[in-house]
Amino acid sequence: MKSKLNIVADAHIWSVQSAFSTLPGHDVNLQVLENRQITAERVRDADILLTRSATRVNADLLQSSRVRFAATATIGDDHYDKAWLDAQGIAWANAAGSSTGSVLEYMMAALLDLHQQGRINIPQSAIGIIGAGRIGGALAELCTSLGMKVLLNDPPRARQEGDDQFCSLDEVLMQADILTIHTPLIRSGEDNTVHLLSDRELQAFSGVGIINAARGSCVDSAALCDWLDQGDGRFAVMDCWEDEPKPLARLIKHAGMAIATPHIAGHSVEGKAANTQSVYNALCKYLEIKPAWDMHAVLPDFPAVVELSAGDDMWHTLHAAVSALYPISDDHAAMQSWADLLPDDLALAFVAYRRNYPARRSWQHAPLSISDADSQTLQMADAIGIKIV
Repeated sequence: MKSKLNIVADAHIWSVQSAFSTLPGHDVNLQVLENRQITAERVRDADILLTRSATRVNADLLQSSRVRFAATATIGDDHYDKAWLDAQGIAWANAAGSSTGSVLEYMMAALLDLHQQGRINIPQSAIGIIGAGRIGGALAELCTSLGMKVLLNDPPRARQEGDDQFCSLDEVLMQADILTIHTPLIRSGEDNTVHLLSDRELQAFSGVGIINAARGSCVDSAALCDWLDQGDGRFAVMDCWEDEPKPLARLIKHAGMAIATPHIAGHSVEGKAANTQSVYNALCKYLEIKPAWDMHAVLPDFPAVVELSAGDDMWHTLHAAVSALYPISDDHAAMQSWADLLPDDLALAFVAYRRNYPARRSWQHAPLSISDADSQTLQMADAIGIKIV
């Protein structure tokens, strides 16, 4: 006899009905709700809760419920009160690492766009990567393949592994042309990352560019504005914002804001599918059942082969190739168009864009043809994951 299982799930988890409406050995009652509908009353009789980042999972939500497993289909889990969940014996999971490929593609698109804008020269630039976990470590390899000098800063890893491959933050601030953050959000202790880049760090930074595709609160928005005000070719690339979904409008429309996007770095179709797969697998492990759902069975087909002709400049050709697969400038233009909205209207636009994000396919699998490309261009395209046919 199948056991009954009540699941409450956020409607914006990718393919939520396909993944969770049936589970081996269970009679599933799946309620799919908008975030604002996920209340203490609605989850009272739930056994399983599946969310995204907008739902705060804590005592206020769950203390009167029978939820025994909660999972977020996002990399970050700072919206979960993990200490309280652990104390209550409620199992929990996140989708850490599942959309790494999507974020890496975002970073490659951003760097190539910055090169195209004339803000950086990729092979002549030193990039400081703060946080050398899954994303930061993989990004270091990609940047090395682009010919960049890479400086890694990761105090927890440095303490465990030694200092040989790591730099102090002060060393990175002095030597890097570009800083990019790939840390979790840690609110206390020696590895606190809240305002990791504040006025002190920014004024000590000798380079020209700041990139944040990690957590919004890692960068002090007001301090970043003040730093950008000093000019001298300074720029920022922001995907994660302090006080989302109401980021500082002054920062969005600053002349130094080279690329502004509404927290969509991990939002490729494959990235969102991988988030669902991660949560599904975690739930199956908790229930001690064999997974039966595979995201690859429900991923949409790829569009036709994208055909391009190589130009005289390798970097221009690579930028054209990446832009054909992911035009990051479209996301930037959308966010720039909201900069003069009132804060509440800006928040609505921010959330709506993420929820209705245009389908963006991972270029690791998207077929692309570049005619007349030389071997160096093809090798570089392969190094950053572009599939040439």
